[in-house]
Amino acid sequence: MTRLIDRFNAMVGGDAPGSAVGRLVGFRPTSIEPGKAIFELEAGPQHANPMGTLHGGIICDVADAAMGTAYASTLGDGESFTTLELKINFLRPFWSGRLVVTAHTVRAGRTIGLVECDVTDVDGKLVARAMSTCMTLRGESSEGR
Repeated sequence: MTRLIDRFNAMVGGDAPGSAVGRLVGFRPTSIEPGKAIFELEAGPQHANPMGTLHGGIICDVADAAMGTAYASTLGDGESFTTLELKINFLRPFWSGRLVVTAHTVRAGRTIGLVECDVTDVDGKLVARAMSTCMTLRGESSEGR
């Protein structure tokens, strides 16, 4: 395993703080293995849009975090990545409660990778599906990321 996945798993185990954006929004990783990440969000009124349902940007944010983590967990030492494209389909409204966000790497090529993500409620009903195209960075282009 790379040091990066060890750092991710320290977050899952509570031995390291989660990401700053995760703390701000309220999501957290619950399981990470090479090519796969599961996050959870306890959605409440603080996440609502003006219509009272969960804001789509919040769903997109947690999906992006899960997909980025799933892809990053496949990288080697000295590698990083950037997101080239993110797409999300919202399939049903959600008001409050726990969401389970499951991302898996479909393909991790030498340079370009594809990650998919399902956002479900606790009953397994699909709330949204997202997809991300990622580019692996090496050498100088990966420094400082």
